[in-house]
Amino acid sequence: MATALITGSARGIGAAIALRLASDGYNIALNDISEAMFENNDIMDKIKALGVECEKFICDVSNYEQVEATVKAVKERFKTIDVLVNNAGITRDGLLARMSEEQYDTVIAVNQKSVFNMSKFVGNIMMRQKSGRIINLASVAGLYGNPGQMNYSATKAAIIGMTKTVAKELGSRGITCNAVAPGFIKTPMTDKLTDAQRDAMLAQIAMKRYGEVEEIAGVVSFLASKDASYVTGQVIEISGGLSM
Repeated sequence: MATALITGSARGIGAAIALRLASDGYNIALNDISEAMFENNDIMDKIKALGVECEKFICDVSNYEQVEATVKAVKERFKTIDVLVNNAGITRDGLLARMSEEQYDTVIAVNQKSVFNMSKFVGNIMMRQKSGRIINLASVAGLYGNPGQMNYSATKAAIIGMTKTVAKELGSRGITCNAVAPGFIKTPMTDKLTDAQRDAMLAQIAMKRYGEVEEIAGVVSFLASKDASYVTGQVIEISGGLSM
């Protein structure tokens, strides 16, 4: 049975992707930065209820050595890694004039270097297998920028460039690499917005609603499937018409 490794998958978009790929028949390797992320969390039970195997791997994906060891452990546990979803990400928002070096460097390490770390070590396994799917979580912030998110926007724009480069480097080995760029997605963060903030955001969206995490997972599922076997180097915006 094929295996999917999803970073930052204890909750949110990552958990939704893990559940969708489990429903597609993949064994699931969950990842997050600490055991605490999985506390009071039934994601593993939900996945196992779908009839596939699931195990969690605690790892700081910004740490090169930890990623190397974790990818080795996933390979030993499941024998193959057929899909890699680079989902892990954080924000440390602030306007440029007030953004600290720590705010900038931390976001770069988690959001961007993690993609390098994971793609390198999982990519080596996929090259030996002569098959694989790498799917990166970018953002509309990487396409259009976003005030107060220079660091986050920088990482997401970089991920788009990394996606296209990996697609070119690994395509001849039967490996595709694509990115999805979500817009405003309904999360606990959006639930905390004021009515005025919510109205301002929705006014920018053609469909006049937030996206759901399951709608991101559906596109990832397609990119991981045989139906997307000739799709690589692409960035699919999932924003309800935000850019229109």
